[in-house]
Amino acid sequence: MGGEFTEHIERTLWAPRGADEFAPVYWLRVLGRYAYAVIRDLGDGQLTLRAMSLVYTTLLSIVPLLAFSFSVLKGFGVHQKIEPQLYAFLAPLGDKGAELTDRIIGFVDNVKGSVLGGIGLVLLIYTAVSMIQKVENAFNFVWQVQASRGLARRFSDYLSIILIGPVLMVTATGLLASASSSSVVQRLSEIQPFGAGLVLIGKVLPFFLVVGVFTFVYAFIPNTRVQVKAALGGALVGGLAWFAAGDLFASFVAGSTRYSAIYSSFAIAIIALIWLYLSWLILLIGAQISFYVQHPRLMQSGRKRLLLSAAQVEQVALRAMYRIARGHKSGNPPDLEAVNDGLEIPARVLDTIVSKLEEASLVMRAEGGELLPARDTAQISVGEVLAAVRGERPEAADGPVESVLRGMAEAANESYGKVTLEELVNQGEEPAPA
Repeated sequence: MGGEFTEHIERTLWAPRGADEFAPVYWLRVLGRYAYAVIRDLGDGQLTLRAMSLVYTTLLSIVPLLAFSFSVLKGFGVHQKIEPQLYAFLAPLGDKGAELTDRIIGFVDNVKGSVLGGIGLVLLIYTAVSMIQKVENAFNFVWQVQASRGLARRFSDYLSIILIGPVLMVTATGLLASASSSSVVQRLSEIQPFGAGLVLIGKVLPFFLVVGVFTFVYAFIPNTRVQVKAALGGALVGGLAWFAAGDLFASFVAGSTRYSAIYSSFAIAIIALIWLYLSWLILLIGAQISFYVQHPRLMQSGRKRLLLSAAQVEQVALRAMYRIARGHKSGNPPDLEAVNDGLEIPARVLDTIVSKLEEASLVMRAEGGELLPARDTAQISVGEVLAAVRGERPEAADGPVESVLRGMAEAANESYGKVTLEELVNQGEEPAPA
């Protein structure tokens, strides 16, 4: 019964647009597709599981990460701003948020300065980088990317986030605070309707700040190319969900005095864990929406295993090798996302095919994730590419079936197998699907 109901929903949501269908009805069906896809993915349990994993990682890494950020901000003389930022994040916890902020800042103060030493500083950086790596792994799962950043890119990209991120956040909030307290703004606030407009801007400005942070996270963290519109779409939904959840959670905390009586001093820890879990889950849901905005054709299938026929695997392999060879010749080697552009198959499926080409010494991956031909393209034939993804060849035993299979392979190799990648690239056109 459940399967029939699910199939009915999918047929309704993904039915082709009728000629007489009103535009509002069609766009409601489109929004329903996103809602259905996210609910289905949540029901699968993987997003919630990874959100719980990130809660555990955060508990281990929050103090080292804040201590490192504190040290960076202290170099700019704005380290006092870290406490208001943390309090704003824990604001839904009410009075307990302020208490928890004071405790965390106290822990941060204890790991500052000469207490760390050389080895302690290295461990501090390693812990902070490890946390961001766990976040990247979760986002790579959402984006169906199997390969993480290489070691060199990992430290360079992660350290840039740790070093530059806090400075940009504090600078942005500082500029907003300075602008709101300037004499010009104060005079305008006394004049209507400018005063009401400034009040409205002050209320929506935190939302846009959160959307900006979410957009940066969705665009930068996954080890793939994320379009700005996809990152922004997920950030808008994630930002709305985060503020709505914050208001609901604040109401829950305000009415949870009996929980404090039951759990005593443990209540603050339990409430903080719940809010941390909800925050990570909302962030992952926004990332999932970003993925579907960029790959709408995968919305219906989700993470279902995509079974390609033998002919489709050969087509994808040949197209991938062609694009890799063409990019290498033009001096702009593509990464996995660029190779997948237009193919509209899950990245994990393409990555499996590219891995087979790697095993056959036809493709190699650069440190930055770019894909390059492993040999001179004049020495790589179409037959080699197809043989790399076909798997086992027919046995050399005598028999009618084996004879037919060998004849088919020889005929195919005679017709196109000796054509090289260089010849394909020089033709200037991508091979057409069979």
